[in-house]
Amino acid sequence: MSAEAADREAATSSRPCTPPQTCWFEFLLEESLLEKHLRKPCPDPTPVELIVQFLEQASKPSVNEQNQVQPPPDNKRNRILKLLALKVAAHLKWDLDILEKSLSVPVLNMLLNELLCISKVPPGTKHVDMDMATLPPTTAMAILLYNRWAIRTIVQSSFPVKQAKPGPPQLSVMNQIQQEKELTENILKVLKEQASDSILVLEAALKLNKDLYVHTMRTLDLLAVEPGMVNGETESSTAGLKIKTEEMQCQVCYDLGAAYFQQGSTNSAVYEKAREKFFRTKELIAEIGSLSLHCTIDEKRLAGYCQACDVLVSSSDSTSQQLTPYSQVHICLRSGNYQEVIKIFIEDNLTFNLPVQFRQSVLRELFQKAQQGNEALDEICFKVCACNTVRDILEGRTISIQFNQLFLRPNKEKIDFLLEVCSRSINLEKPSDSLEENMAAFLKNVCLGLEDLQYVFMISSHELFITLLKDEERKLLVDQMRKRSPRINLCIKPVTSFYDIPASASVNIGQLEHQLILSVDPWRIRQILIELHGMTSERQFWTVSNKWEVPSVYSGVILGIKDSLTRDLVYILMAKGLHCSTVKDFSHAKQLFAACLELVTEFSPKLRQVMLNEMLLLDIYTHEAGTGQSGERPPSDLISRVRGYLEMRLPDIPLRQVVAEECVAFMLNWKENEYLTLQVPAFLLQNNPYVKLGQLLAATIKELPGPKESRRTAKDLWEVVVQICSVSSQHKRGNDGRVSLIKQRESTLGIMYRSELLSFIKKLREPLVLSIILSLFVKLHNVREDIVNDITAEHISIWPSSIPNLQSVDFEAVAITVKELVRYARSINPNNHSWLIIQADIYFATNQYSAALHYYLQAGAVCSDFFNKAVPPDVYTDQVIKRMIKCCSLLNCHTQVAILCQFLREIDYKTAFKSLQEQNSHDAMDSYYDYIWDVTILEYLTYLHHKRGETDKRQIAIKAIGQTELNASNPEEVLQLAAQRRKKKFLQAMAKLYF
Repeated sequence: MSAEAADREAATSSRPCTPPQTCWFEFLLEESLLEKHLRKPCPDPTPVELIVQFLEQASKPSVNEQNQVQPPPDNKRNRILKLLALKVAAHLKWDLDILEKSLSVPVLNMLLNELLCISKVPPGTKHVDMDMATLPPTTAMAILLYNRWAIRTIVQSSFPVKQAKPGPPQLSVMNQIQQEKELTENILKVLKEQASDSILVLEAALKLNKDLYVHTMRTLDLLAVEPGMVNGETESSTAGLKIKTEEMQCQVCYDLGAAYFQQGSTNSAVYEKAREKFFRTKELIAEIGSLSLHCTIDEKRLAGYCQACDVLVSSSDSTSQQLTPYSQVHICLRSGNYQEVIKIFIEDNLTFNLPVQFRQSVLRELFQKAQQGNEALDEICFKVCACNTVRDILEGRTISIQFNQLFLRPNKEKIDFLLEVCSRSINLEKPSDSLEENMAAFLKNVCLGLEDLQYVFMISSHELFITLLKDEERKLLVDQMRKRSPRINLCIKPVTSFYDIPASASVNIGQLEHQLILSVDPWRIRQILIELHGMTSERQFWTVSNKWEVPSVYSGVILGIKDSLTRDLVYILMAKGLHCSTVKDFSHAKQLFAACLELVTEFSPKLRQVMLNEMLLLDIYTHEAGTGQSGERPPSDLISRVRGYLEMRLPDIPLRQVVAEECVAFMLNWKENEYLTLQVPAFLLQNNPYVKLGQLLAATIKELPGPKESRRTAKDLWEVVVQICSVSSQHKRGNDGRVSLIKQRESTLGIMYRSELLSFIKKLREPLVLSIILSLFVKLHNVREDIVNDITAEHISIWPSSIPNLQSVDFEAVAITVKELVRYARSINPNNHSWLIIQADIYFATNQYSAALHYYLQAGAVCSDFFNKAVPPDVYTDQVIKRMIKCCSLLNCHTQVAILCQFLREIDYKTAFKSLQEQNSHDAMDSYYDYIWDVTILEYLTYLHHKRGETDKRQIAIKAIGQTELNASNPEEVLQLAAQRRKKKFLQAMAKLYF
């Protein structure tokens, strides 16, 4: 080494490794010291701090010359910062446990979206629509990571969070916390909407039988250097960090199990799926070992999940002897057979099989039910508590506070039961010194705590007491009790028992707040709040739970109530009512709203109208979830109330947009089109966008049977939707003097935003209304100039054929909306052939030919009794048949192409002959010859096989020609019957292949 090089190396090594705080990222960029920094034993900043800092810098908005805030520029510096964040995550091996523990939801969402972007996941494409088996390993792994994080975040958000005690109020900090909270809630809302898709993606991943690879720092460096040159390498099966199939499946099974378990609270049948996933996780852990590098499962938590699933999933065997004790207890609790629970607990006092924590949780559940007004459970609570107490003293633990509280007022029944439990919980035939000593000490302490000598005599004369205590001990105990008797020691002040000392105020407040959170009884909530306000006047009890959420349009009015007790009561009643409505507990929601209405009627006409509006919305939900699902029309009173709401003109009443949205959807679903078309007041059309949209839809339906020239409302509806899907644009002059066009996705041109329109449409169930809206968006999708393959739809001819300003429409958003609407429409009626054809056309337009064939065949199957009848010609039009032909051709199923050419009104011999000439066919070839009824095609096949020297196949073709029903001399009816029979068999064979 030269002296100059040695001096340079010494100078480099003497530089400080920790950069100044103000320029840390430039330091890491210029010196390329990231990897060196991460290899330190305790790097400062830590890896997760680096991720946050990199992404914060990359997402900082810019300010132009006019001091206008602009989105972060997509320049080299920001791309490098994002790459550095990905490299740090790669250094952590993409461990979601570490990332979730240290990064907030918005930061981790940004990081994983950058991973999707760099892994070449097409933007705007739903992950559920992608075939994981055909994707490059790094792309599949990126999708897997994102969807695992999505359902883990949803599960985590369902857990109760203890609110941190607020420090000194600082406006900037509070604003920042509020912004992050709102951003997190928005992300969670999107994740929950996509939860079903994420679960489908993970279920599909379990079917993969190949190893996956995730990006490392090296592969990310290669992508940054020359994306084009290393594209092949990063997508090959050897680039990146290898994740074995078993490790991947183990993590996915665990995450799916947690997601299913969380869903089980609203749908108990899902617990079976959770149980299956958790037990599969245990099997995979046994296969790969618990020391796996890339599979980190909390095995204690997994064991708890498995145990819970054993309890929650009902056994197929009805005999209780084959059920676990957990399952027996759970079944008894659900059926209200509490005596059987007590019997199981007494038997368990001999075997010690049930964990103490489980027994305590059962007691807590019974306490909660008793506190909610079920007084019949008070005796059961004492008996279960007595069983648990005897178990505690046998194992040497102290007596619980609950037992002492329940035993403050003893009576003959309580003492009889306690002695029975003690007798049945110890086996005197197989003596154990420690158990006998513990039981004897307990009985002595019970006697010493009793003031009534009659009860003491009941215990001291019991057979178990006489067996466990010696004569001297019994005499000593009787002497102690006599000394305590007030007849002998009248001058001695009795000593206050520890459990008679009243609890501190903070303990009482905490217990009452716990009851307040659990209770849904309006009267009980009122009583608890009165007690709490009697203890302290400094607390705002509407803030006790962060799950109590009231819309901001209401909270301002409610929090303006001067009386603190009334304010807390109104806020909590409304929050609990809204929550019960959300979880479809309509009966409790109605009780809570009715109590709130009665309360606010006394002092606030404004809040009274708010509650009437919310009760109307609740009644709509109740009908739609109940008798409305079976098609029963709503009562006339409900329809009148909906009309009354739409016509309401009271000033200064806070209104939730969702109420108007649900009311208009309700009127459309129940075909109240006459009212929407003719009777809606003019001021409503101007002030309420949902009423305007409903009126246009109703009028379009009314004009549908008439000639095209009279459909003026359709044109108005078209213009409204075009405006909603438009983008506002502005011009900006760059440094080079050129004027560039900047598109902004959110436009204020329309009467509402596209997301609001989509949310409204998803509340509609009337097939005709859905078909009208769907055909409008399909037509709008087809209008763009670069469309190669149009999508067909019913009623599409009623819409205009062009748009004056194509550049103003956000066609990417339109395409996404069409997919969403088709998915929703099919969830309403999966057997609507028109919607199935639209779904098939979408797959055809996006080059997913196998999926397109699936839906083309399904559309034919649903309207022909699985092809046992002829498919109507308006379903299998020539265009549909030609698209099916193209799908088969691009899938190399050339014999199927030739057969489908017969389905056209005019047989396409040119395409049929060309396809039969292909020798590289992926279908069953000659086994399909029985489905050909056109003699010309069969003769061509005979000639073709003869020319190729394929004697066996030529004989099959000749045999097909020789069938008498294909004789050209037959009557037309016979020939048509032969063709129909072959069509049926061929389409059924195709359905079995693609379904």
